[in-house]
Amino acid sequence: QAQLVESGGGVVQAGGSLRLSCAVSEDTFVWFAMAWFRQAPGKEREFVASIMRSGGSTDYADSVKGRVTISRDNAKNLMYLNMNNLKPEDTAVYYCAADRLQRRYPADYHHWGQGTRVTVSS
Repeated sequence: QAQLVESGGGVVQAGGSLRLSCAVSEDTFVWFAMAWFRQAPGKEREFVASIMRSGGSTDYADSVKGRVTISRDNAKNLMYLNMNNLKPEDTAVYYCAADRLQRRYPADYHHWGQGTRVTVSS
């Protein structure tokens, strides 16, 4: 069972930037597609971005496209989410997830981190 640990959350003003990281304990990290999801208070968990095993294919939710970049370092078992021009509506707990296939739905991912909180103040 892969263990995922997110870090990098915090409080930032609107228009600011944050970089989230996800460390994966599993040596087979390279075989996993990875994704970021987020969950705001009172809302369902929603897809943010995903990246294929090789890093060659990425997918973004329309709400973050152009402001967010997902990347991974297979040699270090790390995945990143660089977020720019943050908005108050980006406030949520951000989760990293891993599974064999690159998907957009939380139910398709069987490995999850505990989440890191991002708060964007206006």
